[in-house]
Amino acid sequence: MKFEIVELSELSGSKATIYSIFMDDDNETLFENFMVENLREFPDEINSIVETLNQISTKFGARRHFFKENEGKLGDLVCALYDSPNSNLRLYCIRFGTTVILLGGGGHKLKSIRALQESEKLKSENYILREVSELIFKKMKEKQIYWINEYELGGDLILETDE
Repeated sequence: MKFEIVELSELSGSKATIYSIFMDDDNETLFENFMVENLREFPDEINSIVETLNQISTKFGARRHFFKENEGKLGDLVCALYDSPNSNLRLYCIRFGTTVILLGGGGHKLKSIRALQESEKLKSENYILREVSELIFKKMKEKQIYWINEYELGGDLILETDE
């Protein structure tokens, strides 16, 4: 598998930079796929997510209260954007402090679902980000990915697995 990290300049702002991922040879990022998959059924939730991302990037930064942390393995920084009580969507991301968010995918989350493993779609989207996180930290350790400044990732933003 191949993952390419790209900045979403239309969502990034002075308080946080927002990235997403192209997977293999897809023409859309994981976040764009999430939007397309859910826009028809959940337009209000999609608008709410975009508004929250705009507030994060331009006003507040990626503060903890916007996220449900520990949605992955210990230390991998995988989290979910908090949904409103009536929301049906879960969006997974990797949060690097208050200045960088890497958006993945997600999907419909029934309120009856207590663990992401109860939904194959959510489990799949979450595990993609767990894998991406592992690859990012490996490349950071090898100094192939690094911080240009506190808001920007630099280096080789293409991640590959043997699968």
